Amino acid sequence: MSKFIADTSVWSPFLRKSSELKDPYRDKLRDGIVKGEVQMLGIIRQECLSGIRAKPQYLKLKDILDGFPDDLAISEDHLKASEFFNDCRRNGVQGGAADFLICAQSIRLGIPILTLDKDYMAYAKLIPISLLPAK
Repeated sequence: MSKFIADTSVWSPFLRKSSELKDPYRDKLRDGIVKGEVQMLGIIRQECLSGIRAKPQYLKLKDILDGFPDDLAISEDHLKASEFFNDCRRNGVQGGAADFLICAQSIRLGIPILTLDKDYMAYAKLIPISLLPAK
């Protein structure tokens, strides 16, 4: 079994059953769920559930995501994320704190990230993350 982190950019359209999610990504996430290979991070859960206006929809998505135990960030992850943020910024690459926390946890856990967010390709040129191809 090969674990991977599915980024919010993959989870969000998957949960909405959106046509925005390309089939290889949908298939990879679906297969990973069935095989127990998807590692949930607390920050990704938070991002997926943030901004949902209707309480019933929020509760439904929360229940779905409850089936995926979190790997919670540790202090080391936050420190590494701040280093990544600073290193990338120094090299002209902008990113959000959540993205760099995901990168730090991915490295600590030794598992790749499945993402549609092109920013991760820029990060990967500067920090040692592994991106999982959808195919």
